[in-house]
Amino acid sequence: MRDSTVHIGLLLPEVLGTYGDTGNAQVLGRRLRWRGFDAEVVPVALGEPVPSTLDLYLLGGGEDGAQALAAAHLRRHRRALAHGVVFGVCAGLQVLGTRFRGLDGVDHDGLGLLDVTTEPGARRAVAELVATPSGLLDGEPLTGFENHLGVSRRGAGSEPLGRVVRGTGNGDGTEGAVTGRVVGTYLHGPALARNPALADLLLTWAVGEPLLPLKLPEVDRLRGERLTVPRRRR
Repeated sequence: MRDSTVHIGLLLPEVLGTYGDTGNAQVLGRRLRWRGFDAEVVPVALGEPVPSTLDLYLLGGGEDGAQALAAAHLRRHRRALAHGVVFGVCAGLQVLGTRFRGLDGVDHDGLGLLDVTTEPGARRAVAELVATPSGLLDGEPLTGFENHLGVSRRGAGSEPLGRVVRGTGNGDGTEGAVTGRVVGTYLHGPALARNPALADLLLTWAVGEPLLPLKLPEVDRLRGERLTVPRRRR
């Protein structure tokens, strides 16, 4: 059993915490403790240096202004994230990409950890999002709630996290992006509460060893309820 504490970096929660994505840190910490690991969530505020010693880095969602602030700060600390396990949701996905454009038409450089560019779409996506996982995860669908205007285009350097079954995702039939151990998604919920297999994949990368399975029938029940939610009428 690993002796050291697993350190989970919660990056800029005051600007990238609009949609409850800070809950992803709590989920990871709890799933580690259930398995006998020590876990510590390390908030990193805007203006503070990003430690390079953390095991996993989380970015959440935020509005355009907050997203631009986050990108400007994190670009100065890109090296700390470049070789780590990183998970970004919504604005976090876009910041991890190479470039994103705000509603004001201004382009902003991202961190370039995902081969993704994002521009505003014609219509906001607000609905339950369901995707079939591709590549990294087998079996269970990915679920979450999306609330974004962005249309994200992947380059050759990133694979999709999933293929859309219901909802919009990236806007081209795919959902999210993955490059190495960097994962971005449009799934809110929080995503890692609603998708335990995805949470455990990130944790496996972070701890560097297989994890014992967790039997949580209540999670399975809630996931089943989410998957039967009727389509939103437009």
